[in-house]
Amino acid sequence: MDPDDLAELAGELQGKTVGGWGLVQLAAGTGFAAYVVWAAVLMPGFRRVPLRLQVPYVPSSAKQVENVMSLLKGRSGKMVDLGSGDGRIVLEAYKRGFSPAVGYELNPWLLRLSNYRAWRAGCYGKVFYQQQDLWKVNLSDCYNVSVFLAPSVLPQLATKLLAELPDEARVVSGRVPFPTWMPTTIVGEGLNRSWAYDIKTIRQTGRNKLERSPE
Repeated sequence: MDPDDLAELAGELQGKTVGGWGLVQLAAGTGFAAYVVWAAVLMPGFRRVPLRLQVPYVPSSAKQVENVMSLLKGRSGKMVDLGSGDGRIVLEAYKRGFSPAVGYELNPWLLRLSNYRAWRAGCYGKVFYQQQDLWKVNLSDCYNVSVFLAPSVLPQLATKLLAELPDEARVVSGRVPFPTWMPTTIVGEGLNRSWAYDIKTIRQTGRNKLERSPE
């Protein structure tokens, strides 16, 4: 979580703007800000998701958000961010014309921060943040999907995406690629790199491999 966002959020909830030192004082006095920090950096849904499927929260940089949007340029329809964190990708997707723009996140404090950011941007009620386990969400009507998740969960997520997404869907992965998928396009360098995958192409590649496999 960005320190400035946390300080501003805590200040708004207390009815005044506070700086970094004020936030420390607020934390010492009430424990609220400390709990926000604690909840934000813990793996989302700590008690509700098996350990192997938990993903730590790391906020997306402005460049990472821009790279995701560049890989979705010219597309439209429903856009979802799986494990949406503080909601910045969903908010930017809405600004770029995606509708509905939805984020799925288990951490309740991150959901509060997401809605606060949407309100501050004048988009509250226009973007949607839902407290749902991404593994249980039905993705059959999703045409644009972004993920910033840990490498350990991507193989299982790939299975879910192939089983549920329509052929026309595009998936964008930030920071790390899907290990067995061939990307359509790649942008960025280092931690800012993002990979785009077209589901129809991934399925066709899989079918071709099966057809070439020996009996």
